Amino acid sequence: MTKNTDTQALKPSWTHALRDFDTALRTQGMAEKTRRAYGVDLGQLAEWASGYALDPGQLDYRRLRRFAGVLSERGASRSTVARKLAAIRSFYRVLVQRGELEASPADLVSSPKRDSYLPAVLKDGEVASVLDGMPVSTPLLLRDRAMLELAYSAGLRAEELVNLDVTSLDRDAEQLRVEGKGQRTRIVPAGEPAWKAIDAYLERARPALAGIADEPALLLSKSGRRLSTSDVRRRLALAMRRAAVQSGVSPHTLRHSFATHLLEGGADLRAIQELLGHASISTTQTYTRVESQRLGQAYARAHPRA
Repeated sequence: MTKNTDTQALKPSWTHALRDFDTALRTQGMAEKTRRAYGVDLGQLAEWASGYALDPGQLDYRRLRRFAGVLSERGASRSTVARKLAAIRSFYRVLVQRGELEASPADLVSSPKRDSYLPAVLKDGEVASVLDGMPVSTPLLLRDRAMLELAYSAGLRAEELVNLDVTSLDRDAEQLRVEGKGQRTRIVPAGEPAWKAIDAYLERARPALAGIADEPALLLSKSGRRLSTSDVRRRLALAMRRAAVQSGVSPHTLRHSFATHLLEGGADLRAIQELLGHASISTTQTYTRVESQRLGQAYARAHPRA
């Protein structure tokens, strides 16, 4: 099989197929961020196949398996290859549903075993050091305190955090209505420190930031607009530097810490799954490995015959 020299030019069949696939995902209600990620992953397959003058329907499972091998040769991790193969399966599933193929060749390609992954977490004392040490002397600082208290107290993803509206709050029940991945809505509680920070923000800061009267967002920028996820990451990094806690902490680190601290406190794994909004319990089980690792380290340090 001889490869063309211009690997960047996609065959028209791929251009049309990728456009139709994106339309199908949009119809299914898939989030824009996820659709873009699928587009990037499938764009790599399209470029590779176009380089060999192959249409989508000409890729059998052997060629798809070869493509997975090429990804590995280029340095992609096993989890990255597995993610791209998942996107390819979705793509071919749509082709089968549209009657363009009788069967999906991607179903015959097995995914590599995913890399072992243990999320980084903060100790409860480190979280307290960051949150309790945050100044609240300006509207933006009051907002940051409410934002990070809420992120840790409710275990929210950064995107979930910025998508909260004022109407998402139920102060009487001390609960939030959260729009999670896959447009799944869940109700999660938040602790008293978070509600105190939210109350202070709503009373003393949000009115000063609200430049647009009908802006529904809970967390506002200095221009009165809804915050972005990059704003959350930037303000968290500032709080971490101020507290002199480890660098490289992301909003997801607070979410991981939330789950790990719940598990350490005796919370049921199914309850943690519901609070995090995980579709599968296997995702939540990652935190049992974190706890197991911590206990193993404690044993090694303390037991005389470890």
